Amino acid sequence: MNTKKVQVRYSEAFKNQVLTEIEAGDLCITQARQKYGITGCETVQNWARNSGRFGALPKIIRVETPNEINPIKALKDENKRLKEAIADLVLDRKIAESTLEVICEQQGWDIEEIKKKAGMLLQKKLPPKKKK
Repeated sequence: MNTKKVQVRYSEAFKNQVLTEIEAGDLCITQARQKYGITGCETVQNWARNSGRFGALPKIIRVETPNEINPIKALKDENKRLKEAIADLVLDRKIAESTLEVICEQQGWDIEEIKKKAGMLLQKKLPPKKKK
């Protein structure tokens, strides 16, 4: 069974006619697709976007109460603050690692040995973890 998909090309005049009818309010996009046999789901929307005729596109309106807006803004602000804090910590760690490398190089110490010793000292100072 050999079925080939037929590709339909529409003229600019036809596209303009359909978009004009939609903008005038005579048809919605679905009705225009049915009336003219346009099979693509996004075809008419693409025509409107490509021609800059955004009046033919459906509008999405989001209605929010003040109680909804403030938590979103607060979360966005907190997210920004946390990202900046992470960036600062990463930078501080890089500086500390670089400083340690320079000191170890100047003193002729093995950096891995110093890291192990520091790790053991930290384990002795920290209280044991409680099991749940």
